[in-house]
Amino acid sequence: MFDKEIIDGLSASVKWIAHNGAGYDSVDVYACIERGIYLSNTPGAVDDATATTALYLLISTLRQFSLSERSLRAGQWKPADLSSKTHDVTGRTLAILGLGGIGLRFAELAHAFPMRIIYHSRHKVQDAPEWCEYFENVDEMLGQADVLSVHVPLRADTVDLVGEKMIRALKPGAIIINTARGKVIDEEAMIRALQDGHLASVGLDVFPNEPEVNPQLLKFPNITMLPHMGTETQDSQRKMEVRALQNLRDYLITGMGKDLVPEWKSAKKSL
Repeated sequence: MFDKEIIDGLSASVKWIAHNGAGYDSVDVYACIERGIYLSNTPGAVDDATATTALYLLISTLRQFSLSERSLRAGQWKPADLSSKTHDVTGRTLAILGLGGIGLRFAELAHAFPMRIIYHSRHKVQDAPEWCEYFENVDEMLGQADVLSVHVPLRADTVDLVGEKMIRALKPGAIIINTARGKVIDEEAMIRALQDGHLASVGLDVFPNEPEVNPQLLKFPNITMLPHMGTETQDSQRKMEVRALQNLRDYLITGMGKDLVPEWKSAKKSL
């Protein structure tokens, strides 16, 4: 964690921090701004790997493949009455909360089945494909979703963004997928919805206090969980490293890297 204490202790010669990842919540960006230290991330480099992780979670939760594999490994063949609890992917409605690079790539993959794709972002994405239906009203979108996939960055204003109100706005039997950050979902509200059946399942690649996992989640055999596997491929790791190094190179050569984080861009406008 690059918190304010660490950043304030850096040498005055430090001018740029090239974060090797798309999410940069582990770095205190406002402490960087106070010190005049630029911060970049690696948007785009993680899109495909994270989107395919979300796709796996979507298929596994709708079809209950994770539960079925565990049943087979335990020597019990198929779980009883499985077909009454599973659904085809084709024809379902996928709601995407945050149509950035990862959300859009996931939309492209899911649309191929095809799935109906609907989304909500702070603003309508101007270059989104015509088959991506924009909903200005998030509750209206949630009411039509079979699956909600969360793709928002972790900031102070997005902690517990998907809380009791949003979860209960989903239709009964809906599924939530999270490959963003664990803290953007109110975990206790999500667990309550799993307990009372409002949520049929969840697919989680991220957790609020990694590497710790809430023991309550381990009691649900019908959910799929991964240990933050989103970018765990040699291909994506290389793309991230190259992108981070390009930002450093560009800063040294031109005085600015192209992946300056949004908070810094806003701060520069106000100077």
